Amino acid sequence: MGLFSKINRGLKKTRDSMSGAINSALYGKNEIDDEFYEDLEEILIMADCGVSTSEEIVSKLKDIVFKKNIHRASDVKKEIKNIVSDLLTGGEEVDMITVPSVILVIGVNGVGKTTSIGKMAALFKSEGKKVILGAADTFRAAAIDQLEIWADRAGVDIVKHKEGADPAAVVFDTISAGIARNCDIIICDTAGRLHNKKNLMEELNKIYRVMDRQLPYADREIFLVLDATTGQNAVNQAKEFMEVAEVTGIILTKLDGTAKGGVVLSIKHDLKVPVKFVGVGEGIDDLRYFDAKEFAEGLFESTEEKQ
Repeated sequence: MGLFSKINRGLKKTRDSMSGAINSALYGKNEIDDEFYEDLEEILIMADCGVSTSEEIVSKLKDIVFKKNIHRASDVKKEIKNIVSDLLTGGEEVDMITVPSVILVIGVNGVGKTTSIGKMAALFKSEGKKVILGAADTFRAAAIDQLEIWADRAGVDIVKHKEGADPAAVVFDTISAGIARNCDIIICDTAGRLHNKKNLMEELNKIYRVMDRQLPYADREIFLVLDATTGQNAVNQAKEFMEVAEVTGIILTKLDGTAKGGVVLSIKHDLKVPVKFVGVGEGIDDLRYFDAKEFAEGLFESTEEKQ
């Protein structure tokens, strides 16, 4: 893993921008005054934490600073880190207990949806789980071909039909194969066409009915893939998808390529949807389980790991 943990390293751009600005706002201050709180709120908004989330963090910090009579800058940063960790904690666990369990993955083209599925399959396989993929995004042939490449990389089975096939039929065949092959986890790539929500909703409802018939008691997750580099646009995109799909968790990609890592806070606070995975690089092992405490640490500190 090298000298730094991957999530910590992936947050470097956000950390350099946000933590550096907070340090500057605190520099030379003997008292934590209203000017600092105004600066902090602006810094958090600029890091794409969202307005309401930024306001809540500042409000909580004011109460803590007053109650604990805090003056030192290091103590202030420690309290901000604790507030961020608390806001992000809850629901990030990925509990796939039934055999098989099913994961549906949605997201628009370009956010890293197919790539995330391949990396997720590799991660589960590394934990000793048997995984099968279903190429149910049949709208474009490239999605099917790309998923097949990732299935080969991860060393897992894949079920596919031709371009334009019924996505629900692909899901049906994938679940059937998963049951027959005693797979632990079935991951299905599904459509991400937001320009026609009615068609997308009908397609997903048909897939849900297939799942309900074949695996009525299986654990089920619906993960929405979002691109961290788009900041608040990712939040707006999530709101649109949540109108047509029962999103249970977020996969946030390209975290290493942006200074807008604060969008994680906005997603959790504003949308009430937990982040389940974060992408911090292009390697097959660069999709990581989301850890609230580790993320909060990474926003403020560069954590050197001993080899």
